[in-house]
Amino acid sequence: MGVRGLQGFVGSSCPHICTEVNLRELAEHHQSRHPGCTPTIVVDAMCCLRYWYTPESWICGGQWREYFSALRDFVKSFTTVGIKLIFFFDGMVEEDKRDEWVKRRLKNNREISRIFHYIKSHREQPGRNMFFIPSGLAIFTRFALKALGQETLCSLQEADYEVASYGLQHNCLGILGEDTDYLIYDTCPYFSISELCLESLDTIMLCREKLCESLGLQVADLPLLSCLLGNDVIPEGMFESFRYKCLSSYTSVKDNFDRKGNVILAISEHISKVLHLYQGEKKLEEMLPLGPNKALFYKGIASYLLPGQKSPWLFQKPQSVIMDKQVISMNSDPDCKQEIPIYADPETKEEVPMCTDPESKQELPVCTDPEVKQKLPVGTDREFNLEAPMCTHPEINQEDPMDMEPEIKQQVTVVSDPRILKVARTHHVHAESYLVYNIMSGREIECSNTLEDELDQALPSQAFIYRPVRQRVYSLLLGDCKGGTPSLEVLWLNQEPETQAQRLDTLLACFNLSSSREELQEVESSLRALCCLLIYLFVQVDTLCLEDLHAFIAQALCLQGKSTTQLVNLQLDYINSRAVQLGSLLVRGLTTLALVNSACGFPWTMSEFMPWNVFDGKLFHQKYLQSEKGYSVEVLLEQNRSWLTRFHNLKAVICKACVKENRRIVGRSHWTSHHSGRWGRQGSSSYRTSNTYSHSGQGQSWRDQGPGNRQYEHDQWRRY
Repeated sequence: MGVRGLQGFVGSSCPHICTEVNLRELAEHHQSRHPGCTPTIVVDAMCCLRYWYTPESWICGGQWREYFSALRDFVKSFTTVGIKLIFFFDGMVEEDKRDEWVKRRLKNNREISRIFHYIKSHREQPGRNMFFIPSGLAIFTRFALKALGQETLCSLQEADYEVASYGLQHNCLGILGEDTDYLIYDTCPYFSISELCLESLDTIMLCREKLCESLGLQVADLPLLSCLLGNDVIPEGMFESFRYKCLSSYTSVKDNFDRKGNVILAISEHISKVLHLYQGEKKLEEMLPLGPNKALFYKGIASYLLPGQKSPWLFQKPQSVIMDKQVISMNSDPDCKQEIPIYADPETKEEVPMCTDPESKQELPVCTDPEVKQKLPVGTDREFNLEAPMCTHPEINQEDPMDMEPEIKQQVTVVSDPRILKVARTHHVHAESYLVYNIMSGREIECSNTLEDELDQALPSQAFIYRPVRQRVYSLLLGDCKGGTPSLEVLWLNQEPETQAQRLDTLLACFNLSSSREELQEVESSLRALCCLLIYLFVQVDTLCLEDLHAFIAQALCLQGKSTTQLVNLQLDYINSRAVQLGSLLVRGLTTLALVNSACGFPWTMSEFMPWNVFDGKLFHQKYLQSEKGYSVEVLLEQNRSWLTRFHNLKAVICKACVKENRRIVGRSHWTSHHSGRWGRQGSSSYRTSNTYSHSGQGQSWRDQGPGNRQYEHDQWRRY
């Protein structure tokens, strides 16, 4: 993240840029200078996730109750001293940064492979040096912070721009994060989350003015420096030869600096002593070897310009760079609007397709979901044959792209009703929904990495397991009521009491569980979402057995009687790699529930499937190990008789629903091993895929055609 090599340079070569500060004292000083104004810190939440996740156990699917408690303590530490926090989450991956996103996902795949190799070799969790954040941490952190009463916002582009813009425009105390881009933006002070001591509120402030002093630059030069060094927009290799040339001619090489440090000094000297001589007289392309990368380079510089700011290095905006100014509400005041310029290429281009290694279980790097991988100019989705009319916002007009002031580019969407898109956008910005606006505005979503073993052939890819659900959601959001999909106008805008039942029907249809509606109505509200998810999983994945079901149900029931302290103190005999995958699979299912619930107009309250209410990684792992060893249900339920009745009721509902889909859940003793490392039933594959999803215009309902209509597809789960 951020500028290549700058973090190490600041830490090792220019420590005077880092100043130890106390946030409580800064807040008091800020309030004395601005009476009546609450000191506010803007938090780049995505940078903070790994620092917030303090539970010792991370391998089993997440210690969510413990994590929620840690977030509550974090918030309390600031609110106690009168500091307001505003949390920003990434809402989109910008196309310019897609390649970098893919590189990170590939890197994560390699890290995940190392993690599973360690687990199978040592039967224990790896050290913190191999830490990988639990699946769903970002999305559920949003909902956790909202539950704690915090103002939580989701960006319409990558969050760093909106964080920097908000901090500048609202005169904030500073930005809390861990991204050197905040040294480049000309905005409020930048504080390090990694150096934060929560008890004292001491941390490190990184000063961009002192950085400029060390490099002989001006603040307005920093975006140019960033692009020449490489960042999330400009690939590091683009100017490698230029950097080498600058280093070769640099006469002040310092022996106590590493090569990257000297490169930064050499590039800075070239900017200050060479480029500054011709600033205002020559264009950058006349002074730098931009070649065919000119448009991208200018775009990189412009990406750091906040509203109202200009760069002395930009004579004019290149034709291929059009600023899309979107007005979004960035606080709870509906009358307060903020203008966020977003840079976009005016040409519609094909999205980066899904990158799938045929031998790898990891479906990521998934740049876009394969079923929505293209932006097609007539609104046509290749897989679903949906021809939704394009819609442009009437208030947005095209202006001269060469105008230096930010202009508004036509925003093209696939939704015909602007009211619907406005609702989706509002829910997105205020972090109240998940992925709905991404699908409706850009026809793409990201399926990020999760803990699954690519060498374990017994379980299909997690992204592939939930793909039928995503497909039905795409039809619901993009189908324009074709193929029998319910109307979004009814689901989202109608306040009649009977509409709530239709919302629930739609949610169940997305999971192909319409035939189990009556059984699910009998389940207590705190467990019905989990019950719905378990039915779907056991119908879809044939390699899930009765022992797995017992473990899932037992942990959900026992969790209700556990305190956070009891969960923290729970110790495991060893770590099982299959249990690790199942824990991650369930949590990924909870994120899928968040998507479906959002798309259907919120038939269920979000709290019903928040993981701290229904899942604990270590507790599930304990129940899995016990169930695998053949322990009785009574032992799994810790001899609690009241839980025993509820256990059998839940099990009966799930098994009955699965039987309707010709899926009989059996114990592991009924299974035979096809080959080493794979469990499977004779005569069937381990993954079922629905053949009931209809393309619009074919005269079929988008829902299932009744029980028993799923067909087996030979080894389709192994690789698609």
